[in-house]
Amino acid sequence: MFRNALRQSTRAVGAVSAAGRVAAVRNAAPASINAARFYASDAKATPTEVSSILEQRIRGVQEESGLAETGRVLSVGDGIARVHGMANVQAEELVEFASGVKGMCMNLEAGQVGVVLFGSDRLVKEGETVKRTGEIVDVPVGPEMLGRVVDALGNPIDGKGPINTKEKRRAQLKAPGILPRKSVNEPVQTGLKSIDAMVPIGRGQRELIIGDRQTGKTAVGLDTILNQKRWNDGQDEKKKLYCIYVAVGQKRSTVAQLVKTLEENDAMKYSIVVAATASEAAPLQYLAPFTGASIVIHPLQSARAIPGNAILPGALPLIPSFLTESFRHMLQSLILLSSSVDL
Repeated sequence: MFRNALRQSTRAVGAVSAAGRVAAVRNAAPASINAARFYASDAKATPTEVSSILEQRIRGVQEESGLAETGRVLSVGDGIARVHGMANVQAEELVEFASGVKGMCMNLEAGQVGVVLFGSDRLVKEGETVKRTGEIVDVPVGPEMLGRVVDALGNPIDGKGPINTKEKRRAQLKAPGILPRKSVNEPVQTGLKSIDAMVPIGRGQRELIIGDRQTGKTAVGLDTILNQKRWNDGQDEKKKLYCIYVAVGQKRSTVAQLVKTLEENDAMKYSIVVAATASEAAPLQYLAPFTGASIVIHPLQSARAIPGNAILPGALPLIPSFLTESFRHMLQSLILLSSSVDL
């Protein structure tokens, strides 16, 4: 009996405490609900405030479209890739492969595009994605190029840091007409008496230096560059001659030795070296002379440029005649020396 009475009393106490908690919750609920309603009424924004907030959010949104016309590689070999797609691509437009290799569109055919690669074709695989850049192949130009060694795309390869040029120009330019040209009326002193006395070269004249291996073809061009130091050290801008040496298909050691000779004689300050060595891809060797020509033509747009000359000594079976015509006799202060593989 005692145990039964204890159990009943315990149940009664528990029921009373549970009823008390329920009553407390019921009494507290209206207070919390009223507080929440009061807070919501205070936090409610007016339509004007909402519209202003939305306007600020909309103005802060910056939309950027990342759409690019792409294609796929059908075949690749010998430095050339056949790409399907890119129906709106332009001639000489720069394209980029998924592997990071860049190329230039040359052959625009129905259904496919022929792209020359500016890198190893071993890195490009069939089925790889190619995307347009929307940019025509161009090279940096300007007085900042003086004293530097660049590749066929105008990228510095001399380890002296980037070239901060203010302008770029297309690598392949159309030859100017007849009216902008000027007659040859001023000689170029090569420093070689046999040439200056017997077969003088004028500013605006093209000259070919041809010969067998190890006969001094490069030495003639190098001596011509070094001989311009006396005029480039002067103050008369009309007498200064800026020299551009385009090395096509030469060994890296040969180009390095040439640059060293120019630096030792303080001739790099008025010279530019464009190098497409034997280890470079064939399209880069093809493009190097065009890059040199683009750098030559640039001073036409400067304030101190005077129509005058460009000279092309060198064995250049790779360069068509229209390239030499594009910068022939247009600048008074430039010499372009191009060197190719020995004939």
